[in-house]
Amino acid sequence: MRRIKQALFALGALLAVATASMPAAYAEITLGISDWPGWVAWYIAKDKGYFKKYGADVKLVWFPSYINSVNALSAGQLDANSQALIDTLAPIEKGVPIKVILVTDNSAGNDALMVSNSIKTFADLKGKTLGLEQYSIENYLDDYAMKKHGLNPSEVKILNMSTGDAAAALISGRIDAAGVWNPWINRIENSGKGHALFTSKDAPGLIPDIVAARDASIKAHAKDFEGLVKAWFAVVRFIHAHPEQAAAIMAPHVGLNPKEYAISLAGTRFFGAKLNIEAMEPGSSPVSLFNSTVDTGKFLMTAKAIKKTPDPKEFIDSKFVKQASK
Repeated sequence: MRRIKQALFALGALLAVATASMPAAYAEITLGISDWPGWVAWYIAKDKGYFKKYGADVKLVWFPSYINSVNALSAGQLDANSQALIDTLAPIEKGVPIKVILVTDNSAGNDALMVSNSIKTFADLKGKTLGLEQYSIENYLDDYAMKKHGLNPSEVKILNMSTGDAAAALISGRIDAAGVWNPWINRIENSGKGHALFTSKDAPGLIPDIVAARDASIKAHAKDFEGLVKAWFAVVRFIHAHPEQAAAIMAPHVGLNPKEYAISLAGTRFFGAKLNIEAMEPGSSPVSLFNSTVDTGKFLMTAKAIKKTPDPKEFIDSKFVKQASK
């Protein structure tokens, strides 16, 4: 599962994690992927032959547990990984030699603060019980939403629980609100027991998903990484032009039918060349990683996951995006 407790561990633990059983790759680059639309989409690149077309020798490595992929990259067991920015800052701050080379997507509705039907405003949420996984992306989104609407998160009773349990508890009426992502959002709505008070669509740029790569791999496989980025841009063009075919390619990899998966695609803003260039430059754009890093860093420092927010100028490597955009 993608949304689990964030990286609140020491560097030593990161580097000691036992990860997926695969040998180190030499002639190809290994790219970790897990269950999130912005990452399952890499199978389109494989299916349509985009890696070969753009000269990228890439091996996709599937991780049933998302956090294991983050740990595998930190431990040097992958060349690159598809992961959330929020899970990338702690390893960088602890000295893991990785760079952000691509933005795959932003959550645009796939994460939400769901509430019971009796709750209409954030003021109604005061004193109520909110189920979520602490220090997760849902926790981050819900904190942001409450503060934006004048509610101090301390005025809400937080109950630490898994996303599936939170959704079930909201549907059964045992809690008043839940921080969840799809397919739980859709399941709560279909139950008639709750609705979205705030979603990631209301906060553009707040939850970026990226590809992070090891410094040594970037130097050793520059051409492959440039081809990988070109292949991603082709994937985004295909999704925009053929959303039903895209869902049909992606859905089997996560055990869903295409119609179900189309819901998750709709809540994902895929980043092509233009948005990637915008995301990798400082400025006022809500999709800029320079801005989202500041906001994410504040949350992680409050959670004591990091002591200092890493400088985006030090960990963003935009050269492959710029080369692939020509």
